[in-house]
Amino acid sequence: MNIIESLEWRYAVKKFDKEKLLSEKQIETLKNAFNLTATSYGLQPVKLAIISNKKIQEELVAHSWNQKQVLDASHVFVICVPKSYTSKEVENYFELVQKIRNTPDEIIIPFKQFLTAEIAKKTQEELLIWNKNQAYLALGNLLTVCALEQIDSCPMEGFIPEKYDEILQLHEQNLTAVLLLPIGFRAEDDYMKDLKKVRKNIDDVVVNF
Repeated sequence: MNIIESLEWRYAVKKFDKEKLLSEKQIETLKNAFNLTATSYGLQPVKLAIISNKKIQEELVAHSWNQKQVLDASHVFVICVPKSYTSKEVENYFELVQKIRNTPDEIIIPFKQFLTAEIAKKTQEELLIWNKNQAYLALGNLLTVCALEQIDSCPMEGFIPEKYDEILQLHEQNLTAVLLLPIGFRAEDDYMKDLKKVRKNIDDVVVNF
């Protein structure tokens, strides 16, 4: 399938086939796709927690509005962002830039100073909102790659982040859960499987100037 056909094929799966699991190669593809996601200034203020432990998945269902996809999916991706974000992240980023690109200080320093100042003038609440926006970029990228790879998925906001943070001990890594993406393969009796996709006409969503 081409990319448009793949996106037509994709839908938010309501029932996964619990017997079908993703291969290690497929998981590696998605991990690399997540890492290659575009983020603001390239800072990558997002992390991906991958759950494939059925006991943990079962425990999380109650904190996911009882959505069974969390249990039946092959894996559950939890996109996380830092609870506390500081200019130290900027320093780490530019150390990586120099290591990979060997960029001269005279080029790096002005941009580094700019980003450090931008981070410093924002509150932690503002930084959390900013980083959550990056999480949505990562989710969109994963949805597209899943479609291209014929991997089913179901993006979710309907869960209790505090409970996920507690169960997965994300607070110990200065992280909080933002978005969920159960992935796997659609069940043959998923009632959504053969329904036509409902979308507006192109002319209703695109404005030409």
